[in-house]
Amino acid sequence: MPEQTYTPLFSEVLDRVHKAKTKDQKVKILREHNTDALRMVLKAGFDPSIEWVIPEGDVPYTPNESPEGTEHTVLAMEAQRLWHFIKGADRQTKQHQKESMFFQLLEGLHQNEAKLVIAAKDKKLHQLYKGLSSNVVREAFGWDEEFVVPKPDVYPQSPGMASGADS
Repeated sequence: MPEQTYTPLFSEVLDRVHKAKTKDQKVKILREHNTDALRMVLKAGFDPSIEWVIPEGDVPYTPNESPEGTEHTVLAMEAQRLWHFIKGADRQTKQHQKESMFFQLLEGLHQNEAKLVIAAKDKKLHQLYKGLSSNVVREAFGWDEEFVVPKPDVYPQSPGMASGADS
């Protein structure tokens, strides 16, 4: 039987970032765990242009008491649903339905990951995980100030062949 590799929860990854001593170590940990889902969560938590439709502050949900690795969903899989909670992204679902979906999402996650999502919503990941900063996140994923990968420099093209043979 093939050996299963353990995939840490995002809360565990960010806890390792929090405990790392140097910026380089923090960046390295994020790069080791670089996935679309992790980038999505961190972008939603740090990018000031992203607004959540869920009100800031405490969320009235029931934390999932199940131990790690048992009866709960993982943020790595659930991150694809976060777009519903971003202002302007989901214009179909009514606000009260979004809030209900948000509670369900939190209640399905391990309680540490639920806290992570709430901190991302409130743009307070840096308070939950000291040393996790927008600079560390941007450096880890090669993002610019707008939290996107900058476009490569494009050189203006002159008409004709590069060798000049057609001139």
